Amino acid sequence: MSALPSTSLPPTPAAPSALPWRAGLATLAPAYFGLVMATGIVSIGCNLLGWPGLARALFAFNLLAYVVLWLLTLARLALFPRALLHDLVDHLRGPGFFTAVAATSVLGAQVLLLQESLAGGLVLWGVALVLWLALTYAIFTALTVKEQKPPLQDGISGAWLLAVVATQSLAVLSALLAARIGQPYKLEMNFFALSMWLWGGMLYIWMMSLIFYRYTFFRFLPGDLSPPYWINMGAMAISTLAGSLLIVNAPQAPFLESVLPFTKGFTIFYWATGTWWIPMLLVLGVWRHVHKRFPLRYDPLYWGAVFPLGMYATSTQELIIAMRLDFLGWVPQGFLGVALLAWLAAFIGLVRSVRGVLVASRRAGWQS
Repeated sequence: MSALPSTSLPPTPAAPSALPWRAGLATLAPAYFGLVMATGIVSIGCNLLGWPGLARALFAFNLLAYVVLWLLTLARLALFPRALLHDLVDHLRGPGFFTAVAATSVLGAQVLLLQESLAGGLVLWGVALVLWLALTYAIFTALTVKEQKPPLQDGISGAWLLAVVATQSLAVLSALLAARIGQPYKLEMNFFALSMWLWGGMLYIWMMSLIFYRYTFFRFLPGDLSPPYWINMGAMAISTLAGSLLIVNAPQAPFLESVLPFTKGFTIFYWATGTWWIPMLLVLGVWRHVHKRFPLRYDPLYWGAVFPLGMYATSTQELIIAMRLDFLGWVPQGFLGVALLAWLAAFIGLVRSVRGVLVASRRAGWQS
């Protein structure tokens, strides 16, 4: 879909003679569902912070984007199955498929919060769960058993943390559903949300250890600092959101009350860790684009940088509600404004990219 190859992930090989639109489809970034993730969480943040009109406008756009991306993905599967399979088992591009899980869960949260449709939320929860199971075991099994593997410095990036985001997105949607359904499934849904929250936290510890090791003990070039490194913070932000919702749900489930001190402590731990990453990522961004003069141009992976900003605003607001931390009230409004600006910049880049593909295809003699 992008007229430009990813700045951080090697593009899937396409036939040199392919028309631009076919080449774009063949090399469609698996992480493009980050568009839905970013738009959805910014919409939810707007709704939570008192901008319902903007929230609904973004929700309408997100529904369209979700459908279009699935149509493009299915078209790619039909026309370029080998390219899609190549991405699925690739160390750098494979984790991008987890954006489909998170996008489905975030859209389900939008349906619940903005449309108040319990049935719609449950359907999207089921779709997200099936995707999570299929992708988790397909991708990690393939990466485990494949014979030729890249060295650590070439095979891991912040995109791996999308597996954490996908897991925690299911925890968030499950907690939201648990607050809105009755027995006999309220307790089960809360328990599932707690289990996914805990597993997502453990997964972050595993992966972040490797990513931080790669950061500090291998040569680091400007091109290595891809936009998904913002997921370092975003994974902690969505973990904060899930923990805050579990705290709010505690009166509904005795087992949640019994672990409430633990849940509160780890939720603050997640929020503090995510907050620590923000100055670090800003400094590295200045190093990349100002000191090293790395070009700033549209890449579908930049949606993976918009999402953490919106998630940090939303999760902080929910944390304030869950733990009565009113002195943090200035944080969500400020970060939501930054997230909206980042979303607008990425959207302008998307429009220009799509326009470039269409113009190039017409010049090449597009056959409809």
